[in-house]
Amino acid sequence: MKNLFRPLLCLILVFTTTLLVSCGSPTKAKIPTVYTPEKIAQLEEYRTPIAEARTQMSTLQELINAENWVDTRTFIHGPLGELRQNMAIVARKLLPKDQKPAQQISRDLFGHFERIDAAAKDRNSVSAKNEFSEAIKDFDAYLNLVPSNS
Repeated sequence: MKNLFRPLLCLILVFTTTLLVSCGSPTKAKIPTVYTPEKIAQLEEYRTPIAEARTQMSTLQELINAENWVDTRTFIHGPLGELRQNMAIVARKLLPKDQKPAQQISRDLFGHFERIDAAAKDRNSVSAKNEFSEAIKDFDAYLNLVPSNS
């Protein structure tokens, strides 16, 4: 009888464990809907170089207004060269509801930069100024999506 009891007990335990595991539902990870102070502090580190690049846009405007096309193209590819990478990093770190708009605004901004570059190559002042104006709007819209401590 003792020899029969152990295997039967093991079988009952296996069935009970299987039943408990199969009836339990996985917990869904909650998607955050607000920025925590810690998340804002983390984003602030990545936001700073983007905000600094925004302040440098006045230099680009001066180059366009002076029709200095060589330096305009150099500025877009030089000092603003890391901007795309920085904006992509920030967009990935935003809340899910803000990620897609940030990515779209970033694409739009770099489309404007590409068209400024093409206008500079063609020495087209009107097009360069129009694209610069649109780039500023997109730049500001992107920065408005990213929370900051200030």
